Amino acid sequence: MDWIQAIILIVAGVLVGFINTLAGGGSTISLAVLMMLGLSPTVANGTNRIAILFQNIVAIASFERKKVLDSRKSLLLSIPAVIGSLFGAWLAVDINKDIFKTAIGIILLVMLFFMFYKPKHWTEENEELVNKPLTWKQYLLFFIIGIYGGFIQVGVGYFLLASLVLGAGYDLVKANAAKVLIVGMYMVFSIIIYIYHDMVNYIMGFALAIGTMLGAFIASTIAVNKGAGFVRWLMIIIIVFTSLHLFGILDIAIFSH
Repeated sequence: MDWIQAIILIVAGVLVGFINTLAGGGSTISLAVLMMLGLSPTVANGTNRIAILFQNIVAIASFERKKVLDSRKSLLLSIPAVIGSLFGAWLAVDINKDIFKTAIGIILLVMLFFMFYKPKHWTEENEELVNKPLTWKQYLLFFIIGIYGGFIQVGVGYFLLASLVLGAGYDLVKANAAKVLIVGMYMVFSIIIYIYHDMVNYIMGFALAIGTMLGAFIASTIAVNKGAGFVRWLMIIIIVFTSLHLFGILDIAIFSH
């Protein structure tokens, strides 16, 4: 990795960390950049998790300082997510590379629908749901989300936000705080599987992490809903171009060796 690639990763990481902390879906950028720099989809998937882990550590600390993190409920929900992520990571290790690329592309296209579907619906808190105890259905849901997160990670933030807002009743700020804790918890465990199978490029991963930590810090120190419209449209553009690249319609691998 040369210095130009390092700068690309750091700059991309800032955007990824900001978007992931603000809402979710930033991994569409980091995976695209890592693959453009020559990593296979599976190694990019493993490498990306280093940056996501450090990004969430910074975001967790920041949200905790602002006292918007419901640590107890978030930790309870992280248990099934951690278990699910181990299954998901195991599936990702064994999957065919072409199938993996197609799976990412299809999921990104599905995400476009959620981008346009009631974008303001997640901003209102439901106090009745917030005060309700967790149910077995919620634990099952977060186990399934954990499988997805361990498998691909792309867009898992949107599924978590939807579950935390619609199921747990949080507003967008508290949902984001809970989201980064849950992702941080399962990332610690799922990344071990990728490391064991030698599917992590540490140099690129830590370069990307420098940017994601900065992005997470910036995003978590401002109101979460500021700039949400801009981020939403940015993600739509990124999703379209990344999907075209993964389906082989558009070649954007200009930095690959």
